Amino acid sequence: MNHPLHFALLLLSLGFLDQTTTSAVLMDKLANSKICADEECSYALSMAVGLDDFTAPDCRFINIKKGQMIYVYSKLTPEEGTGVFWSGSVYSERYVDQMGILGYFPSNLVKETTKFKKDTDTVEIPTADVDFYCF
Repeated sequence: MNHPLHFALLLLSLGFLDQTTTSAVLMDKLANSKICADEECSYALSMAVGLDDFTAPDCRFINIKKGQMIYVYSKLTPEEGTGVFWSGSVYSERYVDQMGILGYFPSNLVKETTKFKKDTDTVEIPTADVDFYCF
């Protein structure tokens, strides 16, 4: 066997692997607390419909299409000077590949159509104190 050829193939492979690695980006926390239907935020608060298209700026958010139905699971408690974001999951037979993916979206781009919980029956809980990374 020719050792220089093996060495060249090894260098070529390592160079290819180096180009395919990804790095994570630390994302800022959007709020310190959120309103949910239960302590685990596992039940939907409401159903909403998209008023306009929204393209997710990073991995914390979901894409929304105008007219698309969204299950709302939590409403972030806004801090002064920040936008109001809700979290949820889209529902649509047309966008079946996105169903079940949870993410944030601006609350002003949706209209609640059905409330499953009264505002007085909700709980406010702190958001996680873990760092969030987008890849």
